Amino acid sequence: MRSLHVEGSGWLYQLSPRIKLAGLALFSIALFLTRAPLLLFAAVMISGLVLWQARLGFRETAARLRPVLLTIAIIAVFSFLLISVLDATIALLRLTALTLLATAITASVSISQFMDEITFALRPLEKVGLAKAVDVGLAVGLVVRFVPEVINRYETLRDAHRARGMKVRLHTILVPLIIMTLKDADAIADAIDARGFRGQTSSPDI
Repeated sequence: MRSLHVEGSGWLYQLSPRIKLAGLALFSIALFLTRAPLLLFAAVMISGLVLWQARLGFRETAARLRPVLLTIAIIAVFSFLLISVLDATIALLRLTALTLLATAITASVSISQFMDEITFALRPLEKVGLAKAVDVGLAVGLVVRFVPEVINRYETLRDAHRARGMKVRLHTILVPLIIMTLKDADAIADAIDARGFRGQTSSPDI
């Protein structure tokens, strides 16, 4: 299965996953606490610099950003049509800055590290009986892990349709995509139960 994580050796990879995820959370909060376009533009530049330092390469970076930036572009078009130019610009800058930094962080934090940090953050809730930290961390990690896999399977089905001269339609792809995803989910669930991962104190590599 394909992963959002990419092996690297730059300074971003040397930072603790906890620092990176906490920094992303604080950065996200800060973006929505200001409406100054200059500050938000500076945030976009900083995010872009951090992403560049991750050194993913142009092709890898473009592949990761293309779907999200396309969504942001659609939102921006409707924003400029429906709300004031200032508000639309603010929304566009916020989303762009957050996307660039999140892309860099997800590339430099492995799924197992991400799961460990989620588990650590939920320990206080586990102590009062509100959540089981390891199980929540495992669930979140699997969701994140499945995102690129689902995209990959969609692309495979789309290419298969085109190779057979069939027009790509959502309803003809959706059913086999769901079936393939559910089969993978069943296989992973069986593997998790067989290895006794649930309830462990640390997260397994996925």
